[in-house]
Amino acid sequence: MHAVNLEAACLTNPLGIDMALPRLRWQDESGIAQSAYEIISRADDGSLLWDTGKVESASMELMWPGIPLRSRERVSWQVRIWDEEGKAGPWSDAATIEMGLLDAADWRASWISGDYDVPSQRSSAVSNFKQMISAMHPPGPDQVVCEPIIEGRFPADCFRRLIKTAKQVVRARLYITACGLYEARIDGVKVGDFCMAPGYTDYRKRIHYQTYDVTDMVQEGTHALEVQLADGWYRGSTGAWGLLNQFGTQTKLLAQLEITYKDGISECICSGKDWEWSDDGPILFADNKDGEIVDATRVPSYSGHARLATCKVVPTASDSVPVRAHERFVPACQKAPNGRLLFDLRQNIAGWIGFSISAHAGQHVLLRAGELLDSEGNLTLKNIQCAREGFATPLQQVEYVCREGENSYEMRFAVFGFRYVEVETDTDLHEGDLFAEAIYSDMLRTGTFESSHELLNRFFGCTVWSTKGNSLDIPTDCPTRERHGWSGDAQIFFETFSYLFDCETFERKWLHDLFDAQRKDGAFTQIAPYGGVDSYMKFLDGSVGWADAGVLIPYRYWKHYNDPSILSEFYPGMQRYAGFMMKRCGKRGAFSKRIVLSREAKKFLVNTGQCYSEWAEPEDIHKMDWKDTVTPHPEVATAYTALVMSRMAEIAHELGHLEDEKLYQRYADGCRLAYQELSHLQEYTLDTDRQARLVRPLAFHLLDQEQTVFAEKRLIEALDMYGWRVGTGFLSTPLILDVLAGYDLKAAYRLLENEELPGWLCMPKLGATTVWESWEGTSAQGGIGSLNHYSKGAICAWLFRCMCGIECAGEHHFRIAPHPGGDLSYAKAAYASIYGEVVSGWKRTDTGWSFDIAIPANVTADIILPDGTEKAVGAGTHHFNCKD
Repeated sequence: MHAVNLEAACLTNPLGIDMALPRLRWQDESGIAQSAYEIISRADDGSLLWDTGKVESASMELMWPGIPLRSRERVSWQVRIWDEEGKAGPWSDAATIEMGLLDAADWRASWISGDYDVPSQRSSAVSNFKQMISAMHPPGPDQVVCEPIIEGRFPADCFRRLIKTAKQVVRARLYITACGLYEARIDGVKVGDFCMAPGYTDYRKRIHYQTYDVTDMVQEGTHALEVQLADGWYRGSTGAWGLLNQFGTQTKLLAQLEITYKDGISECICSGKDWEWSDDGPILFADNKDGEIVDATRVPSYSGHARLATCKVVPTASDSVPVRAHERFVPACQKAPNGRLLFDLRQNIAGWIGFSISAHAGQHVLLRAGELLDSEGNLTLKNIQCAREGFATPLQQVEYVCREGENSYEMRFAVFGFRYVEVETDTDLHEGDLFAEAIYSDMLRTGTFESSHELLNRFFGCTVWSTKGNSLDIPTDCPTRERHGWSGDAQIFFETFSYLFDCETFERKWLHDLFDAQRKDGAFTQIAPYGGVDSYMKFLDGSVGWADAGVLIPYRYWKHYNDPSILSEFYPGMQRYAGFMMKRCGKRGAFSKRIVLSREAKKFLVNTGQCYSEWAEPEDIHKMDWKDTVTPHPEVATAYTALVMSRMAEIAHELGHLEDEKLYQRYADGCRLAYQELSHLQEYTLDTDRQARLVRPLAFHLLDQEQTVFAEKRLIEALDMYGWRVGTGFLSTPLILDVLAGYDLKAAYRLLENEELPGWLCMPKLGATTVWESWEGTSAQGGIGSLNHYSKGAICAWLFRCMCGIECAGEHHFRIAPHPGGDLSYAKAAYASIYGEVVSGWKRTDTGWSFDIAIPANVTADIILPDGTEKAVGAGTHHFNCKD
C-alpha cells in the first residue's frame, strides 16, 4: 500500500496558514486495508522534528502530534502504511506546510491608502471620461444612463516600491491584504494567481491575507513591486441596489515582503508612507458588479506618496482555497438585430472578459455582459438589474480606450454573470479576439453523474455550473443582481455541494463569516457577510430555514466529512442560536393569529417573528406578497425549531454535553407535539394540495403514525392534481424526492422525470445551462429573475445518496443502497471522498438490475440491494444482480 494525496488542514501543501496544529490526512492507494501507519516530519533544514513510530491503526488522519507550529515555520511530512498482511509500503512523497503570520507582532508593515480625502475630494478624470464615453456610445434602448453610479467613486490607487537585491535570495514571501481588492505585480508580472484578492469578509471583523512565494521574482537586481487597489466589496457595490461604502470609505493596503539571503541575512520591506502613489493609472473606475473603465493610454506617474491609514483588525489567513481563473471560452460571434456584435459562450458563467486586438490610440471598445436575449435577439440586462430613474445596477459593463498598437485586456476587479457579450467598437474586432474565463474558488471536483436520461444529465451539468458561478470565496445566490451570501441557499445546498466539490475549507471559511454576523441575541443573519442588506430586510434576520444554517451546516459537515471538530469550534455560537429559538417558543407576535392548543403544546408553538416561509413556490400554487414576510408562520417556524433542536441534541451528545442534550431534546419533542396539534386545526390542515405543507413534516418526522399515513397519501393526491409537476418552494424542493422515495419510489421517479414547467428537467429542455432562480424563469417576479441560482439544484444530492446510494456512514466506511427505477435504464455516480473514490452504478437487465460498485483502498461498505440483500465488502470492484 502507498499513501497518496497528503493534506494538512484540508489543503495540499498549504502556504501561509494559521492553524498551528493542523489536521493531517492521506489516502491509501492499492491494497485492501491499512493495518498501521508511520508519519515523520522534518524541519526546513532537513532535521527530524518528530516520528510517530509504527501506529497500529486503520485511521487515515492525525492531528499534528508535535509542538504547535510557529509563524513562518516550514516543515515537510511523509507517511508510510502497512497493508492488511502487515507488509510496509514505501514512504510517500513529502508534503509541505508553511505557516503564515500568527501574531499581531509579526506585522511590521503599516496600513496605507491613497493620498486623497473621502468624500470631499475625487478625481475629475472619472466624470470627464464617463462623459466622453457616453457621447461616443449613446445608450441602447433598454440601457439606463447611470451617471449617479460614478458620483463619489474613485480611480484605482497605484502603489509602487522599488526593491534592490544585491545577493542571492533563498526565500522571499509577500504577505499582503487590503480593505478593497488588490493586484500585486513584480516587474509587470502578476504575483500568484489569486483573483479578486483578498476575498470577501466583513472587513470590520475579519480580514484575510494571502502569502505568496516570490523567491524567483526578486533574485539579484532592481525590481518594482506595484500594487493596484480598487473598491471591491469594501466600498463598492453590494446587494441588489448596489449599496456603497458598506464596510468603510477609505480603501487601504497592507503589504510585507520578507526576503532571506543565502548568507542568512533577512530584509523586510513594509508598506508605509515611503511608498510611491498616484491615481492616474489606466483604471479610472472599477466596481465588482458594475465593471471597469480603462484608458490604456494612461501610465501611472507615481508622483505622490501613500498616506498612512489605520485598521483595528489584525489580518488572519483564510485557511481556504484561493479564487482562481478556470475554464476559458472563445465565443462565437454574430451581428445582433440591433447591429452590434454579439458573442455567445453557449454557457452561463461567472467570470471575466478579455480581448487582444490591434488598434489606434483613442479607439474605443464598449462591452456589456448578460445572461439573456430579448424577444428580438438583442442582449438585455432587465432580468438582473434593479433600476429606477437615472440608475441601474449591475451594469456589467467595460469601457476601454485603446493605446496605439497591440491592446491586451482582461478584467481584474469585477466579475460578471453572463453568457452573452455585446460589443460596440470602432476597432477591428473579430471572432477569436474576445475570450472569457470562469472565476470561482479552486475546489477539487469530487462528484460526477451520468444516466440514460439526457435531460437529467444536462440538469446535473446545470447544477455543477451554477455551483461554480456562485462560489467566489462565499456561497452566493446569484453572480449578478444580489451576490449575497444567503444563509438559506447555503443550508439547503450544502449536501449537494459536498458531493460535487471538496468544499471543506470553503464552507468552513463561510461559517466564520456567518458566525461573525451573529447578533447579540443569538440570531443568525439571513446574509453573511452582512453587506448590501436593505434596511427593511433586517427584520428577517433569524428567519427559520435561513438562520438555521448556523446549526444545520455544521451538523451536515460533521456527518459528511466525519469531522466533529467543526462542532466544537462553533458550538458556543450554536448554543446562542438555540437559546434564541427556545425564547420564541410559546410566544405570540404582534401580527400573529391566536391559536388554541393544549397547555403543554402551546409552550412550544413558535408563533412570533418574521419569516420567509416556503419562499418562491410556483405562482399558481402560492403567489407571494409582502404580507408573507411580515406575519409569523407557526407551521414553518415550529417545524424548523423541532428540527434544529433535534440536531442540537445530537450535537450535544457527540460533544459530551449531556445536560444540553436533555434540554434540546425536550424542546424537540415539545415542538413536535405542538406541530401535531397544529395540524389538526383547519387553517393548518394536512388536507391540502400545497405540496410543501405535506413534504416538510414528513421529511422532519413530525407527525404521529395516523397523520403520517394521511400525509403520505395526500401528497400523492396533491402531485396528481398538479400533473406530477413540482409544486414546492425554496425550502421543501430539496426534500420532496427523499420523502417520496421513503414510501413510493415510483412516485419519486415520476416527479423527477417530469419535463413540464415547473420541474427540474424543463430548465435544460428550454435551453438552460445553469439553474434558474424561479421555476418560471424570467417570467416570474415582474421579469426579474436570475438564470444562475443553484438552490433548485439541491436535489442532485438525491442522485448520489438515493438513486446511486452513496452515503458516508463513518470513518472510511460507506453505506451503498442504490434505488434504481423510473424510465432510466442505467445510472452511475462517482464520488471522490476524503478516503478515495467511491463508484456506484446500475443497469436494467431482462430480469431486474445489475450493480457495479467500486470501493477504494482501506474503505469498507455495507451494500443494501433493492431486494433486501445485504453485503459487507472491502476495497475493490464488486458486481451484484437482483431481480426486479
